[in-house]
Amino acid sequence: MVLAAVVAVLSLVAVAAVMAFAFAGSVAPAWITYTALYGLPVAFILMLLLVLDGVAARRRAGRAQQR
Repeated sequence: MVLAAVVAVLSLVAVAAVMAFAFAGSVAPAWITYTALYGLPVAFILMLLLVLDGVAARRRAGRAQQR
């Protein structure tokens, strides 16, 4: 969960940097643009996997208590 949050924050910082470069009239480096473009979807996928893992863990815990 911490990894997904870190990726999301870094991606948002990269988006802000790209916007700052654009406001200044220059072009952001490719690695910053790449981070801004692909960082948030990666963070959302990691969060989705964490949610699905939590649901599966609850189901496994619920079945063990019923026995």
